[in-house]
Amino acid sequence: MISEALQRIAPSRTTAMTDRATQLRAEGRDIISLSVGEPDFATPPHVLDAARRALDEGQTKYTPVGGTAALKKAAALHFRRDLAIDVPANQVTVSAGGKQCIFHALMATVGHGDEVIVPAPWWVSYPEIVRFAGGQVVPIVTGAAHQFRFTPGQLEAAIGPRTKWLMLNSPGNPTGATYPAEMLLGLADVLRRHPQVMVMSDDIYATLNYTHAPYATLAALAPDLADRILTVSGVSKSHAMTGFRIGVAAGPEWLIKAMERLQSHSSGNPCSISQAAAVAAFEGPQDFLLDWREIFRTRRDLVVAAVNAIPGLSCPVPDGAFYCFIDAAPLIKRFGDDEKLALHLLDHGVAIVAASAFGGRDGFRISFAASEETLREALRRIAVALT
Repeated sequence: MISEALQRIAPSRTTAMTDRATQLRAEGRDIISLSVGEPDFATPPHVLDAARRALDEGQTKYTPVGGTAALKKAAALHFRRDLAIDVPANQVTVSAGGKQCIFHALMATVGHGDEVIVPAPWWVSYPEIVRFAGGQVVPIVTGAAHQFRFTPGQLEAAIGPRTKWLMLNSPGNPTGATYPAEMLLGLADVLRRHPQVMVMSDDIYATLNYTHAPYATLAALAPDLADRILTVSGVSKSHAMTGFRIGVAAGPEWLIKAMERLQSHSSGNPCSISQAAAVAAFEGPQDFLLDWREIFRTRRDLVVAAVNAIPGLSCPVPDGAFYCFIDAAPLIKRFGDDEKLALHLLDHGVAIVAASAFGGRDGFRISFAASEETLREALRRIAVALT
């Protein structure tokens, strides 16, 4: 029998759709997958060179559980240079992806009955990790009319005596919602009145900010709250290193130590070769990221225009990340629900993820981390399938 904790959670529906698309391709079907959040660019050459050097030098042994000293130092550089968070290396930890950082932080702090505020639409793993830990999800519902952002007033109303965490993802998955500095400062004012509430600031998409404004994150804007903010980042999305499985987090020393204690009994250290590659990613050239961002911006504009030209679909312009969260409410009665709509599109050769997987409804998410040619063909198929 599986455990009670495992019975509280469901499999990742984004992974399930991606796996289904892979299976259909293996069977000979022509499937375009826009379901996975993975850059289509090649990993930068200097990163690959660092991985090869690590192999040649025999860096294939255990490392410290929370990451090598070199990677912690490089990650601290990243937090300071890219997120304006001045943090010492002993307040940085490294895990096998940002997801593991989040999992360990919540498992180390959330008990039965504790509440975690999760804005919806949400990344699929947030509520499942909370439930696995025995916590209760308190949703804040957002919508396209307000660019999928929640307000300080909504946050204040959601906080209760058992609130432990606020999950804050900017730019966000699945909506691309990005919180400007003035909104974050408003949230900080609320948090000062509730000292028991910690903040999980998931900044994994920080390099993909299309607003032309300087990137803003809560720990940098409100340093007086730094002792209860965990900022999560990594190299997967920024440097096209999803398979390397390296995530980093910066926060109060007590929490970093607690996460590493748990990691010592779960996975142990992240892959030694991947850590060497991540050092090169953080310390090496960063100028190519500007070019990648402009390519993503062009793709975003292409997708938004094409989606809004399809009768029954609408999509706001996302401010960050590489997703469009599409409203298909006028069409849902034809299909029954958004899951059946997703299966209908899969039958027409395009894999997307239903909005309900993210705590939304009556729509779907697509990733525009694909070539313009691929995106044009996928959107042509979607138009045909729906008209």
